[in-house]
Amino acid sequence: MAKRVLTTESGAPVADNQNSATAGVGGPILLQDQHLLEKLARFNRERIPERVVHARGSGAYGYFEVTDDVTGFTRADFLSEVGKRTETFIRFSTVADSLGGADAVRDPRGFALKFYTNEGNYDLVGNNTPVFFIKDPIKFPDFIHSQKRDPFTGKQEPDNVWDFWGNSPEATHQVTWLMGDRGIPASYRHMNGFGSHTYQWTNAEGEAFFVKYHFKTNQGVRSLSSEQAAELVGKDANSHQTDLLQAIERGVNPSWTLHVQVMPAAEAADYRFNPFDLTKVWPHSDYPLQRVGRLVLDRNPDNVFAEVEQAAFSPNNFVPGIGPSPDKMLQGRLFAYADAHRYRLGVNHTHLPVNAPRAAVVDNYGRDGIHATRNGSRHDKNYEPNSYAGPAQTDAALAAPLAIHGWTGTHEAPAHAKDDDFFQAGELFRLMSEDEKGRLVANIAGGLSQVTRDDVIEKNLAHFHAADADYGKRVEEAVRALRED
Repeated sequence: MAKRVLTTESGAPVADNQNSATAGVGGPILLQDQHLLEKLARFNRERIPERVVHARGSGAYGYFEVTDDVTGFTRADFLSEVGKRTETFIRFSTVADSLGGADAVRDPRGFALKFYTNEGNYDLVGNNTPVFFIKDPIKFPDFIHSQKRDPFTGKQEPDNVWDFWGNSPEATHQVTWLMGDRGIPASYRHMNGFGSHTYQWTNAEGEAFFVKYHFKTNQGVRSLSSEQAAELVGKDANSHQTDLLQAIERGVNPSWTLHVQVMPAAEAADYRFNPFDLTKVWPHSDYPLQRVGRLVLDRNPDNVFAEVEQAAFSPNNFVPGIGPSPDKMLQGRLFAYADAHRYRLGVNHTHLPVNAPRAAVVDNYGRDGIHATRNGSRHDKNYEPNSYAGPAQTDAALAAPLAIHGWTGTHEAPAHAKDDDFFQAGELFRLMSEDEKGRLVANIAGGLSQVTRDDVIEKNLAHFHAADADYGKRVEEAVRALRED
């Protein structure tokens, strides 16, 4: 079998890839050695900026198959009939750590899913928790700064972490999730996924519904204790990547069952708490889970950089029948995610194979910019409207319009009858077994006891007391015991 020929970037064959060109035997290297200069210059530029959040990630390809009729709620084509399959790509990730961090750490996990539908790509960007720490995107940069490395010490500081949470009572629910048993998944295969945000579905008759997505793992939920995680990190910092890669290579294809909660749009205004608040869940007794389909992962990427690191997900990539809700965090992310990709990967990141539509044709007037691969021809105009048979608008909205009223300005979220930052955290605590409660309290106390300021500790203790009297009492006693040691 003939050997493949090594070439330069311009396609010229390389005569010697072991020795640089020099001025005589043992002499200095020549500036004319184009192959050497090209290799070194390219090597210097191999890295792109890592994601500010969700830097550490793993990905896989698969498919989504519809198992139940949901056409009464949405006209999305990929959900239009039972048995229909759509190719997908998923990226799992940790949130706070850098690209070089470990997998088995106490941190939320990203659950970002791209559907390559016939009507364009649909991106569903969620987490492995149904809630989040904050409800307004203006707080997001500050929140992430508090969880990342301190500018002076260069490491994550308990003072910063708990000071932000202490001054953000709405974080109590997510803190209870994070510090509980599900705070460290055993693997990406053994955790649930959630759209977390509230989205809008619109059916063929124009009726609007608000929905929440729940992906239930068919492998069963498995998690690690803090001690098990510390041991695993010491053995394999890439444990979740290893597990996902090897499982799919063995043909053990992980799967999730998708359910949705569906709220008729008319019920949102008078619901007992703000249904668009990302720090709260909708009780299943109010809006039961309705099965939609199953997600199966069956193929590993061939190149992690090209397909996982360059994968770009943005919640503003909707398809007809699916749209946004007034969820303020979602509204902020509609801008922030796409803008992050333009910074990291360039304005033409949607041209990259992992991000490009596979079942739909792209036809628009976007032109030029770095790495443009779809740029038109002599027959294509770069403006609209035009008289040259260029692509034109459909006049068919993707989703139903959202009603708005009132004055512009900076407003707190609208008050509902049962809006509260602590009640659902207390409910979550009361659902736990005694063993689960003990581990939750130990995890919280382990971090909170390291805080150096008494007032920050007291602010956080007040949140746990407000959630549940027993919850607060146990955390307070555990923190006190650790600080007295």
